[in-house]
Amino acid sequence: MITLPWEDPFSDERVTVSLIFTTTRRGAIKRATVDGKSWRPAVEAAGIVPTRATGMHALRHFYASALLDAGESIKALASYLGHSDPGFTLRVYTHLMPASEKRTRRAIDDLFGDSGQ
Repeated sequence: MITLPWEDPFSDERVTVSLIFTTTRRGAIKRATVDGKSWRPAVEAAGIVPTRATGMHALRHFYASALLDAGESIKALASYLGHSDPGFTLRVYTHLMPASEKRTRRAIDDLFGDSGQ
């Protein structure tokens, strides 16, 4: 079981749910266990040299980049990643944020009703 904010990371409401993947004692699996017993052997079997860039932490960065690409806010992402300071999240992930020029033009065009003609 794990208790976290659900749906809204800024809500004080917490929801307790069962974990899908657990230890034999039904507890949370530690990252180091997954890394050492599953992830790293799979990386090596694929012929990839295990490094920090190919480790479990890379999944965290993939998750963050996918959310940013989908338009998630830095503030929400910081909460999802457990960062207390969204500024830290911004400094770490700013290079992954999608270029906003096209989005900015589209927002103003939509505001004034320009359909791009």
